[in-house]
Amino acid sequence: MSTVLVAHPSPDLYGSDRMLLESVDGLREAGHRVVVTVPRPGPLLAELAARGVRTAVIDVPVLRKSLLSPPGLLRFAAGTLRALPAVFGLLRRERPAAVYVNTVTIPLWFAAARLTGRPVLGHVHEAEEGVPRPVRAALALPLLLAATVVVNSRASGAALDVVPGLRRKVRLLYNGVPGPAADLPAPAGTARLVLVGRLSPRKGTDVAVDAVALLRAEGRDVTLDLAGSVFPGYEWYEERLRAQVAAHGLGDAVRFLGFVSSVWEAHAAGDVVLVPSRVEPFGNTAVEGQLAGRPVVVSGTQGLVEIVEHGKTGLVVPPGDPAALAGALRTLLDDPAYAAELAAAGREEARRRFDPARYRAEMAEAVAALAR
Repeated sequence: MSTVLVAHPSPDLYGSDRMLLESVDGLREAGHRVVVTVPRPGPLLAELAARGVRTAVIDVPVLRKSLLSPPGLLRFAAGTLRALPAVFGLLRRERPAAVYVNTVTIPLWFAAARLTGRPVLGHVHEAEEGVPRPVRAALALPLLLAATVVVNSRASGAALDVVPGLRRKVRLLYNGVPGPAADLPAPAGTARLVLVGRLSPRKGTDVAVDAVALLRAEGRDVTLDLAGSVFPGYEWYEERLRAQVAAHGLGDAVRFLGFVSSVWEAHAAGDVVLVPSRVEPFGNTAVEGQLAGRPVVVSGTQGLVEIVEHGKTGLVVPPGDPAALAGALRTLLDDPAYAAELAAAGREEARRRFDPARYRAEMAEAVAALAR
């Protein structure tokens, strides 16, 4: 039985974290012993423990936008140096047949694996836009150390074109997204909107709030559930959102639920699922909305347009446009039969294209090619 060491940047249970669990399940089904390392404790560890997976918490710094400044990069470099003994110690103890790095934001693991002679698979869930080309190239450079680079969408793959030579290593593997244990009840028709995901400018949470304000100004009794929390360091964004809600007089219409352990409970309470992201390399939340049997409205950006076909499996609107989002919601709320038609087609397509068993088998195959 060969060991696969998986390095992951988060201990939480959002989209990429849930995909990690699918990857781990696929590796274990293929007969591998799996060890997962994360930078700090969190709810993901309990899910891994329930699977009998060994975990190691090592405070490896994660490269986020908030660190892309001279002081931030100095902190990142200092944290990397502090983490080196623990990283190399884990590699020496476990002697993995392969190292699977589940992001581009923890570059130390690519370098450490190669320095200890371990083959590396990089799994890219990011597709940065709106940052200078040199920064995007710097983020992608560690992938040159990987033998194989798996991307979760064509958008993620295209973002790697900033580094010559990476394309030949790239393999497209769409996420496999598990659905609810049983079909959810039909929407209650209460005009409740649901947005599951981090509270983040990237996720367009503010756009959803503005769209609700527009609809309520028309006299529509629309409400919005925000199921998610902020990344550490982004508390300012939640404060800004709450101020935005108060300024629109939406205190009774917008609920901040925080992190929810079951996305299906959140979706069961809603009629329409929103994914108004400005940047979204894939969009697990859109697929989950489809699997929940709800009509979805997404931004026409990156991986979301690879998931949703406008007018057939959901509605697509321009990113960052509250009026367009409100217009799409108006269409669904005014025509329940059309909303139900989109929801049914979306669920069927999501089950076909984003099957977890297919994903687990293909991911295990990609890792096995390195571990031989």
